[in-house]
Amino acid sequence: MRARSTAKRKAHVITLGCAKNLVDSEILMGQLKANDFEVTHEGDAEEAPVVIINTCGFIESAKQESIDTILQFVEAKKDGRVGRVYVTGCLSERYKEDLSRDIPEVDAYFGTRDLPALLKTLNADYKKELLGERLLTTPRHFAYLKIAEGCDRPCAFCAIPLMRGKHRSTPMEKLVEQAENLAAQGVVELILIAQDLTFYGLDLYKERKLAELVRRLSDVEGLRWIRLHYAFPTGFPMDVLDVMAERDNVCNYLDMPLQHATDSVLKAMRRGTTRAKTTALIAEIRNKMPGIALRTTLICGFPGETLADHEELLEWIAEIRFDRLGCFTYSHEEDTTAYALEDDVPAEEKRRRVDEVMSLQAEISEEHNAAKVGQTYNVLFDRFEDGVFIGRTEHDSPEVDNEVRVDPRENEHIRLGDFADVRIVSASEFDLIGELI
Repeated sequence: MRARSTAKRKAHVITLGCAKNLVDSEILMGQLKANDFEVTHEGDAEEAPVVIINTCGFIESAKQESIDTILQFVEAKKDGRVGRVYVTGCLSERYKEDLSRDIPEVDAYFGTRDLPALLKTLNADYKKELLGERLLTTPRHFAYLKIAEGCDRPCAFCAIPLMRGKHRSTPMEKLVEQAENLAAQGVVELILIAQDLTFYGLDLYKERKLAELVRRLSDVEGLRWIRLHYAFPTGFPMDVLDVMAERDNVCNYLDMPLQHATDSVLKAMRRGTTRAKTTALIAEIRNKMPGIALRTTLICGFPGETLADHEELLEWIAEIRFDRLGCFTYSHEEDTTAYALEDDVPAEEKRRRVDEVMSLQAEISEEHNAAKVGQTYNVLFDRFEDGVFIGRTEHDSPEVDNEVRVDPRENEHIRLGDFADVRIVSASEFDLIGELI
């Protein structure tokens, strides 16, 4: 009688796009591991019997990266270097029929809500009892917590509702349980994400419940930092700032994508606000939470954006002086409201406007950082690179914000994932140089 094989099945996962996609991949990998798969993420996928590509379909450049990655692994499959290739995520949700027709070599395509079907195809069971447990891909001391899925906002440029559906809050009890599980694994920083944090609770509890959620998460033992990402400005729940002021472990930080500043562009974008209202909201937030680090994201080259609109946007950035700012060129996405408009700003001009915005922000950031020289900050250290320890203050989120670099002196050691007090001795546009106290 032949002995039963004890060799584990193997799967390799590739994640493209945002942190929300990363959480989806981590949940997928947690499910695979619970089904006795040996799972790897990113890195070398050579000779993997199963490759799963979690795609992004948000803007044109992200879609192209996803398609290029799919084609790369289709070629590897043809050469016999990998086995089966599966595609999931936003691009697959949005263009499943087109992809199936154009790249039939992929073994199967799945959408953003097809995890049970994907697992079934791999002869794996969907284990409901895991309650959001994941195989973390981030450094073990921080993790993202997705508190909701989808979006109800009508923004003209955005395809997220096409790929993720309507807003669906995760019940508070489940999120607290997930946070407790993460803290038990050694996570000390929790980064709350959703397409729109501020809508949290309206569908389940008939009122905004972000403040209560943050308060309950801040009670979880072991969590030193809780950080808020992707807050929509219209209807922003100001009671969240009360929790931020009350709780030492809620970072004095807010990521609020504002997209633009001129009334004409905001109206065309269907953002439901004006420059004056946005400016007043920022002033109210800063008045209530002095020293808060505000991060935003802007879009250049939206249909109809004139040179005067762009100049007004620059003027507004100089007036507001954001602590952190990212900027992207407009992407003309089919099936969005803006797709009916003429994409009338040339690609080269879009890039020029983005460059001007980021050049201005670099000057502002350098001035902000210069003011920090001589001050002391509590820093969480993420990695050791080129002989330097690299960490962040509570005002900085991983991968997108400033970093603190510390060159250790003799016999001086910093353990990654630990906090330490650091005195800032010099600064550049996007880096702070410090020394341990």
